[in-house]
Amino acid sequence: MVLNHTTTLIMEVVMENKIIYGVTGIFDTPDEIISAAKQVKSSGFERFDVHSPYPIHGMPKAMRLGASPLGYFALVFGLTGAFAAFALMTYLMGYDYPLIISGKPFIPIPAFIPVTFEVTVLLASVGTVLAMLFLLFKLPNNSHPLHDTDYMKKVSSNKFGVCIEAKDEKFNEAEVIEFLKSIGAKDIEVIYYDNEALNFKVNIFEWKFVAFLVVSALVVSGATYIVLNKLMFAPPFNWMMEQHRLDAQVESKFFGKGNFSMRVAPAGTVSRNSNQFKFSGQPELADAKLINPLIPTEENLRKGMKKYDIYCSPCHGYYGIGDARLNGQFPNPPSLHSEKVRNWGDGHIFYVITEGQNSMPSYSSQLTNEEKWAIVLYVRALQRAMNAKEEDVK
Repeated sequence: MVLNHTTTLIMEVVMENKIIYGVTGIFDTPDEIISAAKQVKSSGFERFDVHSPYPIHGMPKAMRLGASPLGYFALVFGLTGAFAAFALMTYLMGYDYPLIISGKPFIPIPAFIPVTFEVTVLLASVGTVLAMLFLLFKLPNNSHPLHDTDYMKKVSSNKFGVCIEAKDEKFNEAEVIEFLKSIGAKDIEVIYYDNEALNFKVNIFEWKFVAFLVVSALVVSGATYIVLNKLMFAPPFNWMMEQHRLDAQVESKFFGKGNFSMRVAPAGTVSRNSNQFKFSGQPELADAKLINPLIPTEENLRKGMKKYDIYCSPCHGYYGIGDARLNGQFPNPPSLHSEKVRNWGDGHIFYVITEGQNSMPSYSSQLTNEEKWAIVLYVRALQRAMNAKEEDVK
């Protein structure tokens, strides 16, 4: 009797020195645990959790859980991956090392979409998992007061349980125990923090961990260097390096002395990326220097009318007076019959078609030089028709 009394006193002293985590209760069926969760929430408790050996349909609603923060992590990491992938490909292929691939642009946006999508999914999935493990689960701390308890063994097997935490504002040990009994809980147990959980500190700068990272980096980088710079050049792995081929960026005599192995452009070829218009930004000089090489034949005027109706009439109208079907949706274009435009030289009109002006875009990519000059002829014909003089009638 004396021994049992002494043991009880020692246990009471030990319990007094421990910090309480919460109170748990066991239930036998899914219906019972759902009913218990609803009653715990309705009673005003906020810091509680439910444990079961498998997911129970309707439990989030019974606990009145809010949205998981994992969705925000997925969004942030996904957008980061999309921006990083697109920016890296744009920089590498458009600015750092542009490659000439047929007539394709240096920044082919449609070709970037698959890689951007893949990196978005990759970073979103990996980032969400890491955020869940280290921010929500608080790894590398894997200790928890509920671990190694009879409660956890039961709810991991065939029972269901609820735990009301001591951090809840309404928590009172005696009242919580009575409350759990009132809602049908069995095997009610008071859970205390253990010393490992209380004293755990994350120290990522511990010398053992830092040494592990350094050694891992050296091993991986060294192995990569040996494979790519030594192993790939040694038999039997050197077949790719030794095969007969011409490297595009290496000097070769195949197309002539001093040339690279890329095919030399034929004489007279015009690069799609070069600016062949010598009077860019100089409308006055274009007005003075450029002369229409076409003569106003019926064929040239019909060609000019056809291209004018397609590209010019939506804004300037079919007769050049600015009464187009898009009138009012954009800043109204000037009339081509104003004294200012009629005093322009052919070179100035050609310049505006080529370079654009104010809200009018450039039409260099849609029209050839010959088509532009044909439009100039047609504009002159419209101006003469709308502003005819007496000698024009004779």
